Amino acid sequence: MTGSKLKESIADLLKKVRLGEFYMCRYPRQLSGGEKQRVAVARAFAAKPDIILCDEVTSALDVSVQAAVLNLLQKLKEESGTTYIFVSHDLAVVKAISDRVAVLYQGRLCEIGPSKNIYQFPSHPYTEALIGAVLEPDPDIKPKLVTEDIVEEKPPEKGCCFQGRCPRILGDKCRNETPPWQLGKDGHAIRCHLNINELTFAQAKIDS
Repeated sequence: MTGSKLKESIADLLKKVRLGEFYMCRYPRQLSGGEKQRVAVARAFAAKPDIILCDEVTSALDVSVQAAVLNLLQKLKEESGTTYIFVSHDLAVVKAISDRVAVLYQGRLCEIGPSKNIYQFPSHPYTEALIGAVLEPDPDIKPKLVTEDIVEEKPPEKGCCFQGRCPRILGDKCRNETPPWQLGKDGHAIRCHLNINELTFAQAKIDS
């Protein structure tokens, strides 16, 4: 695109991310953190992609700006039908934006499933540890530290990648054998030697 057609396209993109046409003449140093994120979102949508990779898209933003960016992404997704691959360490943000969640430990997939299932009934021990350790905005609710907080530089050469920290380790089986994928309901799957149905049932009993 060139000329007036290009200018109209840019103005339309800026409008979609709730920025005025005059932002075309601004330098990055003249933008706030939230405005820079909106410009980044506009650039991503400029090519009308089917899939967008959002890697820590809300990092270093305060809570109010995070909410604005997430609401914008939801709206643009509904309007354009774009799929997001959303990468984040912020579990609250993942829960707010995702339809399905994949949990990784040491770069290896542990659990995949619908967002609602993952957060209500975490089946893999690592997912359970992650969600249990989230701080709640309530002084009477303490995080559940179900595993040791140790640093592992790389995955073990064999067996389960989470064996060094797992509170439910089954001994040599977990240390020597790569866990199989187990498929539960609604496409919910874990890579673990523990039975997914038994884990889900046990978690349901605890919650009730």
